[in-house]
Amino acid sequence: MLKIDIHTHIIPEHLPKWSEKFLDNRYIHLDHHCPGCAKMMQGDKFFREIKSNCWDGDVRIEDCDATGVQVQVLSAIPVMFHYWEKNAAYALETSRFQNDFIAEVVSRHPKRFVGLGTVPLQDPELSIQEMERCVKELGLAGIEIGSHVNDWNLNAEELFPFFEAAEKLGAAIFVHPWDMMGKDKMNKYWLPWLVGMPAETSLAICSMIFGGVFERLPNLRVAFAHGGGSFPSTIGRIEHGFNVRPDLVAVDNAVNPRTYLNKFYLDTLVHDDMMLNYLLDLFGARQLALGSDYPFPLGEHHPGKLIESMPYDDVIKSRLLHGTALEWLGLEKKLFV
Repeated sequence: MLKIDIHTHIIPEHLPKWSEKFLDNRYIHLDHHCPGCAKMMQGDKFFREIKSNCWDGDVRIEDCDATGVQVQVLSAIPVMFHYWEKNAAYALETSRFQNDFIAEVVSRHPKRFVGLGTVPLQDPELSIQEMERCVKELGLAGIEIGSHVNDWNLNAEELFPFFEAAEKLGAAIFVHPWDMMGKDKMNKYWLPWLVGMPAETSLAICSMIFGGVFERLPNLRVAFAHGGGSFPSTIGRIEHGFNVRPDLVAVDNAVNPRTYLNKFYLDTLVHDDMMLNYLLDLFGARQLALGSDYPFPLGEHHPGKLIESMPYDDVIKSRLLHGTALEWLGLEKKLFV
């Protein structure tokens, strides 16, 4: 059965030394300290160790073949968003470099990879221009964005033209948590990734619901990472808050938040059969798509294994493994078989 993994990350093997060019050590560079390995560095600060499967399409295909994944959707590592850069032209340059790299990887293996671009979302006008280049010139299927943009949540009116342009282009949007809230209070136990990330995704979903983005743009196709984070398990509380304090909650959109559960997509990266069953009951198979977070440790190391282990019929499994992904991406199955 065709498997499309909508949540995988990639980085160019040979990054420019942007930290020197733009005089800011927050930019990542790669220290290729041994064959097939590299340290992601921010100045002299170690960020993460990665291997060649993080940049080499051929290695990724070998891994996919070993786990029965036919197609990966490629997107940037969130630390590479660079929304914090005050000079948006610098962030645009880094976005274009990454997008050209992703497009090149896809062009070499068009049946195995689909690409999502990244944009300097701190400048929505530049972001729209780069999104149009990604879709119209590079042939990418959409854009990956963060769960917030500095002080803007995703309901910010400044960002609405970007979402409006994405709907008009038919570009898929993938929302990934980054720069986690409360991280300064979570300096032990990897808590920013375990606690902050799920909260960030719920923040993004609630912001788009209560800010009326889905109401105003009914054809916008948005998918959220990590099974929607903490949002699905707190929808009861969220809806109750909407009902009992509409003066605080419903100030921009008077529609019950539960109405929107069929208006966006989630990946299936939940690591738990009970939670996957709950998502299926709450959202339905049409809103759920396989996502693994390849090639990182918090991901599903055998993409689709949880779905395949469940007692679902083939109609549901095919929807989870590829049908929803194709709908969200706006692509046809025949491109990959």
